[in-house]
Amino acid sequence: MGLLKLLQSHWFQLLVPLGIIVLTLMLGLFVRRLLFSALSRWAEKTNGQIDEILVRAVKGPFMVWVLMLAIHLAAQLSPMPEKIAGLIAKVLLFLLIASLTIVGSKMAREIVRVYGARAQGALRMTSLTQNVAQLTVLIVGILILLNSLGVSITPLLTALGVGGLAVALGLQDTLANLFAGIYVSLAGYVRLGDYVKLNSGEEGYVSDISWRSTTLKALSNNLIIIPNSKLAQAIVTNYHLPEKRFSLSIPVSVGYGSDPDQIERILVEEAQRGALEIPGLLAEPAPAVRFIPGFGSSSLDFTLSCQVEEFVDQYLVQHELRKRILARFRSEKIEIPLTSRAIYVRQDKVP
Repeated sequence: MGLLKLLQSHWFQLLVPLGIIVLTLMLGLFVRRLLFSALSRWAEKTNGQIDEILVRAVKGPFMVWVLMLAIHLAAQLSPMPEKIAGLIAKVLLFLLIASLTIVGSKMAREIVRVYGARAQGALRMTSLTQNVAQLTVLIVGILILLNSLGVSITPLLTALGVGGLAVALGLQDTLANLFAGIYVSLAGYVRLGDYVKLNSGEEGYVSDISWRSTTLKALSNNLIIIPNSKLAQAIVTNYHLPEKRFSLSIPVSVGYGSDPDQIERILVEEAQRGALEIPGLLAEPAPAVRFIPGFGSSSLDFTLSCQVEEFVDQYLVQHELRKRILARFRSEKIEIPLTSRAIYVRQDKVP
């Protein structure tokens, strides 16, 4: 009741602060419309995406910052005690730094995601790199916030260092996966989108590298989760390094009565024709045929070598080439030997 009576008796003293708040908000809405309209037009004319990320990040909290400014101006120009006005200013500064930190961390994550997707190296848009960028901005913002509140950072860092040793001992496995993930990302031998195979048999496309594990997407569309520490210790075959192109070898066997030159010509012709029609089969480097392994027990054994765009293309290419080669052999009466066995049945006479 006392506060209500105070407001009733001094209501005219609130007109100026309230007017300042309303006027500042109206001006903020006007500036927001003009500013973001101009920024949106500028972003459409540029090729980069940082400007678009900036516009999206700032557009939301802009009016919150205007409200903070309005409250600050109203508090400074109101007849309230200086101590209360100073307290309001500190609270507003705290909220401003916190909001800027949140906006900056989101921007850092988006920038890493967008520009990391274009990178050809290891640091593409993994969860790990995005989280590291976001966490870095958050830590810097928290330190600035503590410093603005008069909290000494040096003792805090010392305490965190001592406490960090105890935490590290209790989280050895977690930290091992974290640093292994950073090592895998920086080393560059496993990247997002690469098709890899581990010596333990797991294989698939690298879909993400997080702080704890690396995710592979198998050809069966299943996800394989591998702890980063295991991946760092594994023998990894990366079928996308140093390039995606994959060498494919198809064994072909014909009868001993076949002409090796004719077989070589047929296989090369079918591979060259297939390069124009089969998805994934490359015309360059040109396909080649070698009389290897050579003389089999019941056949002449050849190897057709060709190049496909990437590892997984080999399955369709082998399927189509084998059908074409079989049809060509049948049309030219080329014998494909069948393995035969002679079975002798001995019947002992019963005395």
